[in-house]
Amino acid sequence: MRSENKLLSFSVVTAVLTALIFPVLVNAQVLHEERSVYRDITVAQNGNRRCLVFNVLRGDRNQTCLDMNDKDRLVFTYTKMSFAGLLLTPSPKNILVAGLGGGTIPMAMNELFPDATIDIVEIDQAVVNVAKDYFFFEENEKMKVSINDARVFVKRAGILGKKYDYIILDAFGGDYIPEHLLTQEFLEEVKLIMSPDAVLVANTFSTSRFYDHESVTYQQVFNEFFNFKLPSSGNRIIMTQLGPLPPRGTLASAAQQIAPSLEKYGVPLLEYPNKLSTRVDWDMSRRVLTDQYAPANLLREN
Repeated sequence: MRSENKLLSFSVVTAVLTALIFPVLVNAQVLHEERSVYRDITVAQNGNRRCLVFNVLRGDRNQTCLDMNDKDRLVFTYTKMSFAGLLLTPSPKNILVAGLGGGTIPMAMNELFPDATIDIVEIDQAVVNVAKDYFFFEENEKMKVSINDARVFVKRAGILGKKYDYIILDAFGGDYIPEHLLTQEFLEEVKLIMSPDAVLVANTFSTSRFYDHESVTYQQVFNEFFNFKLPSSGNRIIMTQLGPLPPRGTLASAAQQIAPSLEKYGVPLLEYPNKLSTRVDWDMSRRVLTDQYAPANLLREN
């Protein structure tokens, strides 16, 4: 297992993350700064917007922003997009979130589904502390954080026979996704902990040099997936399940039923079914990402 520090060496993103990048440190009040084992962390507030910022090689990247005047309403487009998985699994009972950030996604899930068990895995204790101190995140009987590497957590969950029906992969390190969370072997491990009706929601990049490789890797493991991209976001959501994907009409019907519960969070769920595509827009001849052939190898080849 590679260490997360080593993962910083490849910095995979060449795209601008439109939804995540704001000049928050310009004319902003810095509320907190620290250097954790994995990254430099800043909490800054500009007007009513408070943001968790990871300071990385290519500039500052917002991981979470909170509207202090309306804490329920989600700020980032990609965060809202993560709830599209409810179109496939509308009433999750066991939820796994890889990557905490400021905690906005699991907190909303906890409020929407108070009886669901929510496991959150976050590698950086400093991020958990900041989420609690500045972004109103609180653990409870149903929602717990495990300080661990997501790959290790998923592997152990598989050995223990745990199953989840809603899995969110949101483990950004700033401007990259850890390479060991992109490979075929990891996705096979995720597949093992998915219940028969589970949905996998992976937050990733809509434009990067690894788009084709990542796409063929998900295709190799899951056969087909919904490719969810919006012009307002530099991210894409890869959404899939173990069985055949539902037709658009089924998604539209689900959206009609679920949308009212998401209005307070600003999630425009009714717009999403028409944005979910299964069209292949990647080069299928690209090589699948594996533990032996991962993003660091691609950087050396380019």
